[in-house]
Amino acid sequence: MNTKRRIAHATRSAMVGVLVFTAWTGCTGPAPETASSSPTLRGVFNGRFLIGAALNEAQFTGRNATEAALVAAQFDSITPENTLKWQFVQPEPGQFEFDGPDRFVEFGEANAQFIVGHTLVWHHQTPKWVFQDPTGAPLDRDGLLGRMREHIHAVVGRYKGRIDAWDVVNEALNEDGTLRESPWFKIIGEDYIEKAFQFAHDADPAAELYYNDYTLESEPKRQGAITLIRNLQAAGVKIDGVGTQQHGSMTGPTPEEVDATLQALGALGVKVMVTELDISVLPNRRDNQRADVSRRRAADPALDPYTDGLPEEIQEALAKRYAGLFGVYLKHQDVLNRVTFWGVTDRRSWRNGWPIPGRTDYPLLFDREARPKPAFHKVIETAGP
Repeated sequence: MNTKRRIAHATRSAMVGVLVFTAWTGCTGPAPETASSSPTLRGVFNGRFLIGAALNEAQFTGRNATEAALVAAQFDSITPENTLKWQFVQPEPGQFEFDGPDRFVEFGEANAQFIVGHTLVWHHQTPKWVFQDPTGAPLDRDGLLGRMREHIHAVVGRYKGRIDAWDVVNEALNEDGTLRESPWFKIIGEDYIEKAFQFAHDADPAAELYYNDYTLESEPKRQGAITLIRNLQAAGVKIDGVGTQQHGSMTGPTPEEVDATLQALGALGVKVMVTELDISVLPNRRDNQRADVSRRRAADPALDPYTDGLPEEIQEALAKRYAGLFGVYLKHQDVLNRVTFWGVTDRRSWRNGWPIPGRTDYPLLFDREARPKPAFHKVIETAGP
């Protein structure tokens, strides 16, 4: 955390109740239970690691006042779900859409939160024009490097000193740990990752820079990430941290796999984050821990069993599952810098639509009405007195 943010966070951490009250001004209906003096996630884990959430536009603009107040009360770090991805922030050449990102950053500043920018270079949610010349043919290396530099300098430069950290490169590895043959890789070559980090550092030398990926609990992919980070370090590239997403199921990743992953990544001498945490309670035809957004499956009523609510025994199983993971996180708090949930409430979670659209999932700590679930209370308990 940079000095500006660290001072703001320290001096304003006691003002969460005031901030929540402000977020509720002009709203009708009762504030959520967690907007009171009850224990909060950001309170009980303070001094151990940051607790974050990925936000949608309705939350950080205050259009959904209930969830905005919940975020202010519970989380001391925020990441945008979509608003800073290339297709939203620069949908057409030279056409930057900064209204949403501006509101996101303002929300984080108002609530003394550590602000993460997500994401600068990814093979998904990047417009096709980025990789093409005016005729529609593939762009050459120099042309794509120029577009990458222009985009990163424009976006990171706009929020210099305000966004604390960036997911610079996202999901660059295959499951076997080799580099994914994305358009970035095919056109520029494997040094596109190094270039992205260099451009981000040039645009804001004080910002923390991260690599982010899923299924790093798998040994081959984890070794690929370790090799990638070591290569960047050997090249003198500024890389401050690595994020393991941990989109999970009720069976995996196991606490043992998470333990091994945090230990291995921590040995690299960089900050380690759990960046996109959620746990699907729904069955699949085969166990699925991958977060590849290109994967979709056909609907099957047998795979959507909880449309009328989550049975108590499943609620308790989810609570136990989260408690097991947080026990491991606390064990590694010396290297673990942040745990971010991918979403705030079950109603807004992407897991309702992936890998099968239209299902009813319950992957987070707050239910569809923004009320704390048994899993929330179990996670609070793991922090101890």
